[in-house]
Amino acid sequence: METDPLLVLQKRYLTAQLAGNRREALRLIVDEGLLIGIPLQDLHLKIIQPAQYEIGRLWQENHISVAQEHLATAISQLALSHLYRHLPRDPSNGKVVMLSCVEGELHEVGARMAADFLEMAGFDVRFLGANVPSHHLVRMIREQPPDLLALSVTMTYHLPALRTAVEAVREAVPRLPIAVGGLAFNWAPGLERELGVSFFGKDARELVSSACKALGV
Repeated sequence: METDPLLVLQKRYLTAQLAGNRREALRLIVDEGLLIGIPLQDLHLKIIQPAQYEIGRLWQENHISVAQEHLATAISQLALSHLYRHLPRDPSNGKVVMLSCVEGELHEVGARMAADFLEMAGFDVRFLGANVPSHHLVRMIREQPPDLLALSVTMTYHLPALRTAVEAVREAVPRLPIAVGGLAFNWAPGLERELGVSFFGKDARELVSSACKALGV
């Protein structure tokens, strides 16, 4: 019998997702998570994120449909939006991070978590969300220059879009530091070195740590 309370909560949350039960999933995250003192970071990385990974696995192996995957993911989006107003925030460090999923990439939960972790660390975050065409990304960077650009890619077939985005940004703003991350890198080890980006964020915590080092905060 499983005794780890976080793992038990994660499994119950996943069950609620698969049942499409938004109310129960939110109750678990807020009432049985946040309000009893589970750190918000653990709710992100030990409850919602592994549940999403399992949802993705079930979809890839055809155990659930695209519609079921979308339903489950929408529940996690709802949970993250409820947790957002409870984020513990460090004082502002004066640095702006722009975070975006590459063109075609519709999976934004991981990127949204990374945005929340950056905000908790005192960064001013511009989260652009899913599926941002490279030319629009460049335009936004020119209009609202950040100190760091972070690009997220989940599905391996969007890695060419990542290359395109990095090249377009480099051409437009050569000195802008660029970070990359996302699940796709699990199947493309060493790609970050090939791209020559400033750093690779394995997860939200590592992204924050590397961003702090890179920007001197």
